[in-house]
Amino acid sequence: MSPARDLDVARASFDSVGKYHRMTHPEETIPVRSAHAFDSAALQTWLADRLEGCVGPVEIRQFAGGQSNPTFHVSSGERSWVLRKQPPGKLLPSAHAVDREFRVIRALAGSGVPVCRAHVFCEDSSIIGTPFYVVDYVPGRVFRNPQLPGLQPLERAAIYDAMNQVLARLHQVDYRAAGLEDFGKSGSYYVRQISRWSRQYLASRTDDLPAMDLLIEWLNRNIPETEETTLIHGDYRLENMIWHQWEPRPLAVLDWELSTLGHPLGDLAYNCMVYRLEDAFSGSLGGIDLAPLGIPSETQYVEDYCRRTGRDRIENWPFYMGFSIFRSASILQGVYYRGLQGNASSERALQAGKSVRMLAEQGWATVQG
Repeated sequence: MSPARDLDVARASFDSVGKYHRMTHPEETIPVRSAHAFDSAALQTWLADRLEGCVGPVEIRQFAGGQSNPTFHVSSGERSWVLRKQPPGKLLPSAHAVDREFRVIRALAGSGVPVCRAHVFCEDSSIIGTPFYVVDYVPGRVFRNPQLPGLQPLERAAIYDAMNQVLARLHQVDYRAAGLEDFGKSGSYYVRQISRWSRQYLASRTDDLPAMDLLIEWLNRNIPETEETTLIHGDYRLENMIWHQWEPRPLAVLDWELSTLGHPLGDLAYNCMVYRLEDAFSGSLGGIDLAPLGIPSETQYVEDYCRRTGRDRIENWPFYMGFSIFRSASILQGVYYRGLQGNASSERALQAGKSVRMLAEQGWATVQG
């Protein structure tokens, strides 16, 4: 049986095998953390004339995960939504851009890239303390472990294939037709990104990491000459997707905070980091025999993406992978820094400090071959 036929069988068989997997919330909710508490009555008053179905007092719970923008489950009667806001406190320049998140989610409606339905954006910080937006709450499954424990091999294969397909589809969106021509700059993506994340890292630096300094220097010297511009997600991974209760079908891609116009291979390399790194929070595929699990190898996953986007091959792959690791280290350094300040959106933020050193060292090793 061909691989394509195998995936068709997996999709067709989900009604029988999927019933053993219970539907869960995208993330478990908890009472709102004191650092992120806000006036629910003020929110309800603001939403009453702007959000259909919000007709009474709102109940608010906080999603336990997330390292950047605090996210909340908001319910009123039989209806429920998700509210995402900037964190309190002093923020790094250009970080936590919830306005950009809302804009791209709204622009992608009907594009073939699954997103939550966007409702309202509020830039008035006087309502709940910071700007925020509201989208539909989408129930479904969220897979935090990339090894997909508890699923069958054909299920895993179908999920990875669908994730690959959505990424390719995103990079083929006509961003001009979607009204996103000014969503970022065209060309020189890696020059700008290396500069940006180097500044972000230095602004939140807490320890001396020689490997990070060497990695930044190497990346600046080895930027590929090829220029491409597409809409990119910036944090594209399995955990940032909500999946249908039974089917290997993504219902929504989440966490668009880092989306912009940029080089698509940055998204692909970031999506493939799981094949190489030990993730302190959600696991890894590194060093595992993937064939019995039904999960494609990194090589096969990249080849599938190339086939879907009309590429023959990818040159300079170590650069793209090294950049993705560097950027992740810079992001986690910011998370750790906010954790030390006490205003990060997750208690796991303080654990991020250990991951920064690990990522810096692995990033340097990756570009060295």
